[in-house]
Amino acid sequence: MTTPSKTGLTETLAPFFNQSIDCLCIANFEGYFVDINPGFLEMLGYSKEELMSKKISEFIYAEDRELTNQKRQKLLENVPLVNFENRYVSKSGKLVWLHWTSIPLPEQGLIYAIAKDITHKKQLQKVQLSHLNDLSMANRELKLLNYTTAHDLRSPINNLISLVNLIDLDKVIDPETQDILAMIKVSTNSLIDTMNSQIDSFKEIDTAQRQLSRTGLMEVINKVQHSIGSLIKQSGTRFHINFSALSIVWFNPQALESVFLNLITNSIKYSKTGISPIITIHSAIEDGKHLLRYRDNGIGIDMSKVGHQLFKLNQGHHGGSNSKGVGLYLVHQKVTDNGGSIEVDSKANHGTTFTITFKEDPNPNIR
Repeated sequence: MTTPSKTGLTETLAPFFNQSIDCLCIANFEGYFVDINPGFLEMLGYSKEELMSKKISEFIYAEDRELTNQKRQKLLENVPLVNFENRYVSKSGKLVWLHWTSIPLPEQGLIYAIAKDITHKKQLQKVQLSHLNDLSMANRELKLLNYTTAHDLRSPINNLISLVNLIDLDKVIDPETQDILAMIKVSTNSLIDTMNSQIDSFKEIDTAQRQLSRTGLMEVINKVQHSIGSLIKQSGTRFHINFSALSIVWFNPQALESVFLNLITNSIKYSKTGISPIITIHSAIEDGKHLLRYRDNGIGIDMSKVGHQLFKLNQGHHGGSNSKGVGLYLVHQKVTDNGGSIEVDSKANHGTTFTITFKEDPNPNIR
């Protein structure tokens, strides 16, 4: 038969108490330690005599004493303490974060407690919070930059439109020059429409986050083709488009314009020398998923080398001063921000295929 010690520990439990790597202690209702295991002593750096010579509250960090005392009063009322965190001051002066579980035994006038050192966890949380604050600030600055850029560019674009409108095409004799001037006029008008849409989009994001709606794929493609018509014509780009399987997707229309604009301009920019770009776009519904596949016949991407960083910002994947690594980053951001996902299949000199999976329409039967 085992007999309890003055602290309430039996001979059977004593080895567990003394050899545990966790911090175990026993306190009395008067607020003093009556027993402390070696793990606790090692963590705080005090001797057993030092810790038992003063009230426990004197070892607690000053800012945490009031809350700790409130929790202690609950223990004295026979209410167990779980998931409580406070800071102790070690002998070296270093603050130690502890996570407590304490059980009162009123009949013995004792409180049995286990504490886990979570200082490292708290330090990681502090670092993570700092990173989140930095990201939040960077996001605010980027949003302001986008808004300012879109707003400020409208003035020179409007000025350009005014100058183009002053040109009397009837006075231009050369038919080819007339065609070029007409395309310039279309492009400048499309550009100001795009800038206005961007500003409206920024305002919508600020007030109602991202507004998804039923967006017609053909309507968006037509708008993008119209806005860069001169580039498409000059490059000799041909399109094969089939949206018969899925003509409407659940997406933000301005965001989808940006996706198509970046994909198409990339296909033209990175086409093979001497070969006109061919862009194939078709929709599909597979296993209940709403998909869009975009394929070109360009120079392709060596996925073994750059696949892991394909959608990262400022990662040029083709070299050259014109490769800024922004387009695919924006495509990925637009798709994921609208609840979708995007995958890439590509080989060097064999073109590239992007597969976009759209978020499911929440009310597909409502038109």
